[in-house]
Amino acid sequence: MNNLKLGVEVVSAHDLMPKDGQGSSNPFVELHFDRQKFRTSIKDKDLNPVWNELFYFNIADPSSLPDLTLEASVHSMNKATNSRSFLGKVQIAGTSFVPFSEAVVMHYPLGKHRMFSRVKGELALKVFLTDDPSIKPSNPLPAIDPRPNNLPPSQVPQEPEQISEGNKSLLKKEPKHTFHSIPNEVQLQQSSAPLIEPVRYVADPMKHESQPSKVVRMFPSLSSRQPMDDYALKETSPLLGGGQIVRGRVIPAQKPASTYDLVEQMQYLFVRVVKARDLPTMDVTGSLDPYVEVRVGNYKGKTKHFEKNQNPEWNEVFAISRDRVQSSVIEVVVKDKDLIKDDFVGIVCFDLNDVPTRVPPDSPLAPEWYRLEDKEGDKRKGELMVAVWIGTQADEAFADAWHLDAAAPIDAAAVSSHTKSKVYHAPKLWYLRVNVIDAQDIFIADKTRFPDVYANVQLGNQILKTRPVQSRTFNPLWNEDLMFVAAEPFEDQLIISVEDRVGPNKDEVVGRLALPLGSIEKRLDDHIINARWYSLQKPVAVDVDQLKEDKFSSKIQLRVCLEGGYHVLDESTHYSSDLRPTAKQLWKPSIGLLELGILNAEGLHPMKTRGENGTCDTYCVAKYGRKWVRTRTVVDSLSPKYNEQYTWEVYDPATVLTVGVFDNWQLEKGDNGNKDAKIGKVRIRLSTLETGRVYTHSYPLLVLHPSGVKKMGELHLAIRFSSTSFVNMMHIYSRPLLPKMHYIQPLNMIQQDMLRHQAVQIVAARLSRMEPSLRKEVVEYMSDVDSHMWSMRRSKANFFRLMSVFSGVIAASRWFANVCVWKNPITTVLVHILFIMLVCFPELFLPTVFLYMFLIGLWNYRFRPRYPPHMNIKLSHAEAVHPDELDEEFDTFPTSRSDEIVRMRYDRLRSVAGRIQSVVGDLATQGERLQALLSWRDPRATAIFLVFCMVSAIVLYTTPLQVLIALVGFYIMRHPRFRNRMPSAPLNFFRRLPAKTDSLL
Repeated sequence: MNNLKLGVEVVSAHDLMPKDGQGSSNPFVELHFDRQKFRTSIKDKDLNPVWNELFYFNIADPSSLPDLTLEASVHSMNKATNSRSFLGKVQIAGTSFVPFSEAVVMHYPLGKHRMFSRVKGELALKVFLTDDPSIKPSNPLPAIDPRPNNLPPSQVPQEPEQISEGNKSLLKKEPKHTFHSIPNEVQLQQSSAPLIEPVRYVADPMKHESQPSKVVRMFPSLSSRQPMDDYALKETSPLLGGGQIVRGRVIPAQKPASTYDLVEQMQYLFVRVVKARDLPTMDVTGSLDPYVEVRVGNYKGKTKHFEKNQNPEWNEVFAISRDRVQSSVIEVVVKDKDLIKDDFVGIVCFDLNDVPTRVPPDSPLAPEWYRLEDKEGDKRKGELMVAVWIGTQADEAFADAWHLDAAAPIDAAAVSSHTKSKVYHAPKLWYLRVNVIDAQDIFIADKTRFPDVYANVQLGNQILKTRPVQSRTFNPLWNEDLMFVAAEPFEDQLIISVEDRVGPNKDEVVGRLALPLGSIEKRLDDHIINARWYSLQKPVAVDVDQLKEDKFSSKIQLRVCLEGGYHVLDESTHYSSDLRPTAKQLWKPSIGLLELGILNAEGLHPMKTRGENGTCDTYCVAKYGRKWVRTRTVVDSLSPKYNEQYTWEVYDPATVLTVGVFDNWQLEKGDNGNKDAKIGKVRIRLSTLETGRVYTHSYPLLVLHPSGVKKMGELHLAIRFSSTSFVNMMHIYSRPLLPKMHYIQPLNMIQQDMLRHQAVQIVAARLSRMEPSLRKEVVEYMSDVDSHMWSMRRSKANFFRLMSVFSGVIAASRWFANVCVWKNPITTVLVHILFIMLVCFPELFLPTVFLYMFLIGLWNYRFRPRYPPHMNIKLSHAEAVHPDELDEEFDTFPTSRSDEIVRMRYDRLRSVAGRIQSVVGDLATQGERLQALLSWRDPRATAIFLVFCMVSAIVLYTTPLQVLIALVGFYIMRHPRFRNRMPSAPLNFFRRLPAKTDSLL
């Protein structure tokens, strides 16, 4: 062991604190060990630097290794002043050093140097011991030279013998930045050799995970990550409605061209084909199957055809973007549908230069009758009523128009069904409460035993059962409440069947009852609904004579009602867009208006292989409350322009608007069963918006894939939240978030999750029946239907969110602890003076606290957010997620992975659950110790506490309160020379109190 050396590989750092005043830092790492010091190179303007530099420390006395400590400090170099700023440090005890064969890259959170140091981020190090005689200890680096680190390796001066040949051989043995991903099922079936070893997780899976590859990276390498600017929100200044955005306000043009002031004005050529009359016959039989074809250059669209009709009425509108019109002639051709070749009937032509322009709110252009011309240009029999004009997307005909530029590359019928923009209203949802009380005269075939019956209640695909009742009578009693979700219009019946359990997995129906939902009473509050007896019908049909002989039948007593006082949760509770009760009588007046302009998308990733470089057929869906909107589908474009505006009434500012972008897969021939692909979505909470301000930002569309987080493009939106009643808006902040029934008769969490799942399925089924349909995968993605599924990534994200919330409290407690130990005597003396003032004038305590919070709020006003919140990959822990965790998150339910992988994940889950179990147990222990103070579980401890309470009562009665508070405060903040390192007597007494842990198995 004479050649024993400590190897330290400084790999990288992540999410460092900016220190140069420009939002960045020039970081380097300084290593200290056993009076030896080394420094890495400086990385310019990089908060996520990668060094991959290796250093070796000489260990003079291996026996003293457990007493030594390796300290790695991260600093930022200020090249202008040649000074450095502290970014954080890591200390590693010598007892944790391992041989090279067992070393892995560890990510250590950076610690503070002083109390008020601002530190964040992680430092990735690989620390190991080696006795390779070919390795020489590294030479100390010279004074820091602020040279640029973006030079080629050949131009960067290397220190002599910093990495010797022996070191290079070790580096070749140990590859860096390697990933071992979980193979898919096909790969597992094709290979007989084991593809992956079980992953062994350490005791703290929230911080570190190790794989047999010996390299652990909790986030991708810098070369594989996109710049953080790509994930940021970008503010824009588009020309909206012919006006300019200045400081969040629309400055209109001299003459507003459109009432749509949140979208860019786009001109369209509209052709309305109304009807025809006196068309000539074309077939030998004297019949005519007419339809109209509209042609504008290379674009054309067709109406539906009528069979044997000389006076058809179509009333269909065609539209094409004015920018795409490459012809000066508009042709409207009437044709006769035929099996082999369609016959020409007549044509009407329009000159584009003569087409009038219509600007809402002008009245719609009146259609005119035009005589049809034959191929020679002669007027012939038949007339066609047509209207042609140039308008904008604000035109009333825009939503129902067939877009010819979308119909060119694909089938026109598919365009008609799947490309139009539409507004949907989700069905009105009710909670259905079924109180199954009891039954009478249960009749069973086997008279030698008593029935073991339960009630089975079904509404559509929702099925719930009561508990089985084993009684000595034929009148079972349940008295159970079952909750269902029903949607208007009420199409399903409520079916109640009483079933007898005659054996294992064998039930017989005793009687059945069907109730129409329209006949069920509705209630708005918690008033009692009268119970009713219902006769159960026999499960099998009998003849009429047998029915006449039956003098009685089995009966069941039910209390059934439709609950209108609840808000039916059909989306994730964290992203609710509506909080109103079902019954409209309970709605409060609206407090504002939400206006959304969906402008365009840019930089979309190709989702189809059509064309040279791939393409997309995208549309946007926006959801707020019961109103869903869908833009038209823009075909064959990676930078589609929508420019459509929608409005919603707002009843509560604590709601969320969701906008999603999807790729339309219903336009491909033969692939109508394909699912529409999700490109990304944006959530905007209305309470974070200033009233009256127009927010024009470009939002990144981020989607989590099995390979990691991926930016699919950017969505450009314009949003304005206008207040109609400022007083009502302020009053809404004092009202409960949910309707009254949620607090009078609350639903438990299991019920809420089950009912929410059913509500989403009902909404998806209803919206998929509309034309064009909103498919099930779209509704589920917009409603976050899978947000309740287990995910290690979400668990880590929530853990770090919790730590961030309590970071202020922890920092304040550490500051007060430093005050108590007199770390800074001046600060401690000032705190003593303030404490004496508050004790002498206790009436100043609360005013001082509120004044301090007021000043903090004023100070933070400068740093208020200037933009709506958006998807944050760091907060979501998506950038630093482990590949196996992603594979687990995208796994099916139930799992489709191999037994080895499931066993590894189960062990990891047990490790995390064990930590949570320990924390919950510790909290319960402290509470039980408090209860043990007066419960006489420990007679001696309770007697001591009672004596203390008696003495305290006498002292408090005879001594002024200010004196006692002052004595306690001075005792807590006493000087360290009067302190004892041992725990105090009250703490020792409390820790000795008994808990109920000794009663656990």
